Amino acid sequence: MASFHIENFGCRAARADGEAIASHLRALAERETFASDVVVVNTCSVTAEADRAARAFIRRAHRSNPAARIVVTGCYAQRAPQELAAMPGVAAVVGNSHKALAPQIVFNLARGVAETATGVSQAHPPSIIPVVSLLSASAPQTAPIWADDRFAHSFIEETHLAPGAQTRPNLKIQEGCGNRCTFCVIPLTRGPSCSLPAATVMRQVEGFVASGGKELVLSGINLGRWGRDFSSGLGRESLADPGPESLAELICVILTQTALPRLRLSSIEPMDWDENLIELLRDFGSSRLTHHAHLPLQSGSDAVLRRMHRRYRPWHYADKVSALMRAAGPDLTLGADVMVGFPGETDREFEETLAFVRALPFGYLHLFPFSPRPGTPGWALHTASPVPPAVVEERMADLRALAAEKTSLHRSRFVGRKLAAITLHTPQSLADSGFTAALTENFLPIDIEGQFPANQLLQVRVSALGFDSRLTGFQDL
Repeated sequence: MASFHIENFGCRAARADGEAIASHLRALAERETFASDVVVVNTCSVTAEADRAARAFIRRAHRSNPAARIVVTGCYAQRAPQELAAMPGVAAVVGNSHKALAPQIVFNLARGVAETATGVSQAHPPSIIPVVSLLSASAPQTAPIWADDRFAHSFIEETHLAPGAQTRPNLKIQEGCGNRCTFCVIPLTRGPSCSLPAATVMRQVEGFVASGGKELVLSGINLGRWGRDFSSGLGRESLADPGPESLAELICVILTQTALPRLRLSSIEPMDWDENLIELLRDFGSSRLTHHAHLPLQSGSDAVLRRMHRRYRPWHYADKVSALMRAAGPDLTLGADVMVGFPGETDREFEETLAFVRALPFGYLHLFPFSPRPGTPGWALHTASPVPPAVVEERMADLRALAAEKTSLHRSRFVGRKLAAITLHTPQSLADSGFTAALTENFLPIDIEGQFPANQLLQVRVSALGFDSRLTGFQDL
């Protein structure tokens, strides 16, 4: 029987796409193993480094298994499909615009059905035809490409969501983004915002609970915008009974109408944390909605945020954090993304970011240098006013030190405390030392004394904070 392997790059939403492809392939009676007949490379393109990592993996996969057919999908596949189609070993490129068709394309390849750039095999359903990207239709290609700028087949749904390789799987309920930040390529690679219908979301949640799932993560490219595209009636079961039309309403329905033990929210833009959404942390945060909020920041400088075309100012962000802390209490773990070296960033503007980060109760930070992306306004800004690489690295070092300090301070507050946690798949090296990997409901990694299977909800007592700011503890009955 033919086999497949999926290699995921990028964000939670991208991983959810990969998990959905795998779920569909398993439903098509395939088996998953690394020694693959077909390798699916689910790419990211948010930075030049993400592109490089994907190309490096494709080369390694082709060297290690020249007979394998490589299918490239994801954001890089949408942004530069011809570039990937020309790489040795690549058998097909499926952009995000056609990701819903990826499982069938992969399945056909796994069965040895030939793909061509100019036609379609008889094994394909009529709707699955190779198309050349409308962004650069005249470019040469060597592998068939499914990509255009209409995004008509961009939303891929799970066939069945269950705890497995991912103890805490992602349910992607929203796709695309229309914010048009100057640095971001996502609107080009994923299209406009589109929401998964509420009825479909509920079926997935109920199926996850029935499968024994304990913690589910709601994710999206711009998660806080879920439901806002329903004004036209799209995505509703009926106009007479529209159901939830905002993320807050959907979460409330999930928590009141299902037995899901724990729900976690992935990244939500600051301006999308409205009063109703924040109040849910007050109403459900002590039980089933996790004490965890991730608000992308990018910069603490007003001038830089304006050049980024971000839709908030530093004081707006600080107000949202204050409201979240009041609703959820001091156990909330707050996270953020921070970008360093945006074009024209001065020493003073960077110091404003440092001061802003220092003043807020962050539990962790995701830090990354600015990377110019072709097709974005940031590309031209970088050309006109780049920040020298040595300056970027120096600023990254300053922020890393501050982030480590913030993380250690936040986690140290929980030593001696009793917290709820879910067990994860434990690396063998940790298991050999007598510990189990787990994650507390407020997003703190912890190693628990003893051996426990994954996907168990436990009460744990935090006993120590290690040099790497990782917590250790034991089950507290």
